[in-house]
Amino acid sequence: MDTNNELYKAGLLLHGHKCPAMPMGLRAGLAALKKLGVERAKDGQLVALIEIGKDHCATCYADGIQMATGCTFGKGNIQKLNYGKFALTLIDRKSGRSVRVVTRPETIQKNKESEFIGFRMRGVPASQIDSKLVDPLVDYILNSDDDALFQVGEVTETRLPAPHPHDFNTTICEACGELVIESYARIKNGKIVCQPCAEKI
Repeated sequence: MDTNNELYKAGLLLHGHKCPAMPMGLRAGLAALKKLGVERAKDGQLVALIEIGKDHCATCYADGIQMATGCTFGKGNIQKLNYGKFALTLIDRKSGRSVRVVTRPETIQKNKESEFIGFRMRGVPASQIDSKLVDPLVDYILNSDDDALFQVGEVTETRLPAPHPHDFNTTICEACGELVIESYARIKNGKIVCQPCAEKI
């Protein structure tokens, strides 16, 4: 894969800056798809469990996974587990098969030893770092073999509960007048209100 690859270019557009973590997630997602023998999710047929955390370095990894797998926060078929790891479990709902892809420590170490990460650790935003410092890291991630970057586990059986259907029922909050999905509304002092208004009343 190279920087002219459509998925990489789309990932870069979504993500907003050049860094090694977004393409790392992209490659991890592609490795998982390959191991399961499935295509990118157009709907909710795949589920991605990513082990990064909230204040985790390189959370950019999640954007690459979304781009590769089609599992997105908008579709609701991706979840952060907050384990503080660079790992992905991809589950195929139809077959009940899953695979876990873990980024090798030496892959992370190569990034940590770079000038680019030195700037990031000093608080410099990625978009303000000279691209000459990040290009070699991106090229390494995009062009290395899966086995060099990741430990790709064996395919295992993972059964998930059936997904909840989307709720299309709505109501109007009697306090602020904004529309809210009914299942998220609350009754407070005899009025149907949204959660923020319920907390204020």
